[in-house]
Amino acid sequence: MTLSITLLVLLAAVLHAGWNALVRAGKDRLGAMARLALATSALTTPLLPFFAFPNARAWMFLGGTLVLHTLYMLFLARAYEEGSLGKVYPLARGTAPLIVTVVSVLFLGERLVLTELAGILILVAAIVSLAWREGDGTKAKPALYALTTSLFIAAYTLVDGLGGRAAQSPHVYVLWLFALYGYPLVAITLWRRGASFLLPSAGWPASIGGATMSIAAYWIVIWAMKSSPLGPVAALREVSVVFAVLISGILLKERLGPRTYVAAMGVAGGIALLRL
Repeated sequence: MTLSITLLVLLAAVLHAGWNALVRAGKDRLGAMARLALATSALTTPLLPFFAFPNARAWMFLGGTLVLHTLYMLFLARAYEEGSLGKVYPLARGTAPLIVTVVSVLFLGERLVLTELAGILILVAAIVSLAWREGDGTKAKPALYALTTSLFIAAYTLVDGLGGRAAQSPHVYVLWLFALYGYPLVAITLWRRGASFLLPSAGWPASIGGATMSIAAYWIVIWAMKSSPLGPVAALREVSVVFAVLISGILLKERLGPRTYVAAMGVAGGIALLRL
């Protein structure tokens, strides 16, 4: 990996942690998530005429992943209602690669090397440390919602991996996913909350900024993986866990102890060992 690609992937990690921080910082996390998802769809829809229409096989995966992404966003918003960014983000993002690895070994016939086994042990220890952190108030709820979120992250990761292969190109698949995935969550939020979250005063600048950050973070990683080895790019991307904890403690003023910072670095290190 060149220095320029390394810096861009680190920027993607910051951007991903940043849009999560914007959702967590708002008072209405579900409304913030729905606005961000809708803004993502609105920003990517004008690009559709420049890309191919997905083939029939790709639409099978797109339908499934839209359901999974909607559930992911619902549970992530609820996790941020219950817990801090510094706890929820590492749990949700860190557990998902662990689940994907276990599924790959049990059902897809993949084998683990020594570094991957070490990564699993480090991840499990770090996740347990984050899930049962002292002084976190109601410990079970944020951990439960974050871990459920990780199940949907792992599921859509597997589905999107297959969908990207089924489509004409991964870019076609990702663009159509981005263009469509905001609408189911908006419909659910309208049903549950009414239309107040769509008002001009509801916080649209932050939502549009978060959507831009989300799109940019994803496309940077996709671009980097075309010109660099997949493993190092994916591992470096997970430094977002550390950035999220830093944003949580420094910018959002959430109460974090040294144990949280160590556990977050353990999550990032464990993922790196799994993906290198």
